[in-house]
Amino acid sequence: MPNPDQIIVAPVMSARQLALFIRLPRVLYRGLAGYVPPLDMEQKDILHPKRSPFFTHGKAQYFLAWRGGKPIGRISAQIDFLALAQDNEPKTGFFGALDAVDMACVKPLLAAAEAGLRQFGIERIRGPWTLNSNGESGTMIAGQHEPPMIGIGWHPEGLGDTIEQAGFAKAMDLFSYKMEVGPEAEKANRVPKNLRERLGDVKIRGLRKDRVPEDAEILKTIYNDAWEGTWGNVPLTTIEVQTLLKALKPVLKPEQYVLVEFNGEPVAIALVVPNIFDISADLNGAPSPLGWVKLATRILKHDFHSARVILLGVKKKLSGTALSAIIPALLIDELMQRGHVLPYRTIELGWVLETNLGIRNLIERIVPTPYKTHRMYEKILGAVE
Repeated sequence: MPNPDQIIVAPVMSARQLALFIRLPRVLYRGLAGYVPPLDMEQKDILHPKRSPFFTHGKAQYFLAWRGGKPIGRISAQIDFLALAQDNEPKTGFFGALDAVDMACVKPLLAAAEAGLRQFGIERIRGPWTLNSNGESGTMIAGQHEPPMIGIGWHPEGLGDTIEQAGFAKAMDLFSYKMEVGPEAEKANRVPKNLRERLGDVKIRGLRKDRVPEDAEILKTIYNDAWEGTWGNVPLTTIEVQTLLKALKPVLKPEQYVLVEFNGEPVAIALVVPNIFDISADLNGAPSPLGWVKLATRILKHDFHSARVILLGVKKKLSGTALSAIIPALLIDELMQRGHVLPYRTIELGWVLETNLGIRNLIERIVPTPYKTHRMYEKILGAVE
């Protein structure tokens, strides 16, 4: 006779189980203070093998934890061939989408992910990433009661400690900062009014709606160049950037795309996206027909009050120059100026590596401390026990 208290971890094997895997966090975390469910539609774009661009260069296996016939947790184990091509040692695979409130299932879920990756010769497991470093990153260890933000994972307190108890060590902390848009922040950024003229032929423009594919390629090129060799970085692909801009099309305004050109050459980029939670938080992740009407109306009105910088980069060729040191401040200044025509009262600058002291020092002149922290973990995979 089966033990009703036994935890069983099994791979996702059917379309029905996949649908459960995608919506499970809003089932597990319903009613927990600070949790607001994302839209199932958005999560499907991230996780469904037929919809996520990750699967053009990676593969993943999903697992569910069960107790007494009820799902109590989930995890993914994935390999990104772009990451493996970077000659990283040891050979590294990822885990992600780790969600649970019953912490007893975390260790067996991680064990399932480890076993799945060992089959492909993986020597180190790192995460959580959903599904790589260009997606949701880290386990939230601080900030559970702050307002939700698009693309930022939420986890209950204690999940990080449980990961460490399963034999994982901290690999990196990622900080997020909330910048209030207004005169005080602009003053703290301290960019002289005539700075652009003094730098020479520096121009800043927005998105060209009639040339989106071209601007998407510029964004990808600058971002990949800027972050090549950075801890955990996986290069963006053309299809990923095009899919992102296509998904953002209903809410994307030219002012949200900030491109810096120097002597006619694109050298720096920032992309800001409005926070979907501003208009979807009351729809519980799976809107009714009336809920979808409400959501569409709010999108048309661009009824957002917060946004997040999801991509930012400066070309490496400028490294060591005065322009390289100044451009990040120029980008932030431009975001603030555009805040005068966009409705955002706050802009999140997120997933800043704890080791990136240059960017941290720049941001912390405006916002002294992060308001959310996500932690990455890793473990060397030994022989099968």
